[in-house]
Amino acid sequence: MTGSRSKIRRPGSLRRALPARKKIVFTNGCFDLLHPGHVAYLEQARRQGDLLVVALNSDASVSRLKGPSRPINRLEDRLAVIAGLGCVDYVTWFEQDTPLELIRLLGDRIRVLVKGGDWKPAQIVGSTEVLSWGGRVKSLKFVEGKSTTSMLERAMRPKAQPKGQPKGQMKARPGRRA
Repeated sequence: MTGSRSKIRRPGSLRRALPARKKIVFTNGCFDLLHPGHVAYLEQARRQGDLLVVALNSDASVSRLKGPSRPINRLEDRLAVIAGLGCVDYVTWFEQDTPLELIRLLGDRIRVLVKGGDWKPAQIVGSTEVLSWGGRVKSLKFVEGKSTTSMLERAMRPKAQPKGQPKGQMKARPGRRA
C-alpha cells in the first residue's frame, strides 16, 4: 500500500499499527458527504494529540442510523476520502451502531476521545472506558450551518427559475448550442 491507502486499517489490525507512547485521538462518524464542517472538526481533533484515528460506520450501520436512502457514498469511498486528509493518520470502520467494541479493542491506546459539539462528553460512546484508562473526553466546537443534513436539504430544494426564462428552458451559454 502506498499513499493515503496505507492509512486504511482493518479494525482487528489497527491496535498493532498504533505506535506506543503516542497521544492517540479517536473519533468516529458516518462522514457520508464530506463538508467544511467535517474538515474543521477533524483538524481540531488532530490538534488534541499526536495521531488521529477516525472510525467510520459501515454502510449497514449508516442505513440503520440514518435511514434506507443512506449512505450516499459506500464505505470504500468514504474510507478513501477520509484517508486523503492530511490531518488523519489512520482510518478504520465498525459494523455496530456505535464504536464501543472498537474502542474496547484499542483499549488504553486511546488517550483522547472526541466528538462534535452536538455531543456532551458524558453522552459520548466510550467515554466511561477512556476516562477509566486515564484518558480525556472532549466535545469539540460544532461548525454552525455545516452539516450533511443541510447539504442534502439544499440539494433537494428546487432552484429558482431565472426571471424572464420559461420553465424547462435552459439559456444557452456563449459558445454552446441550446
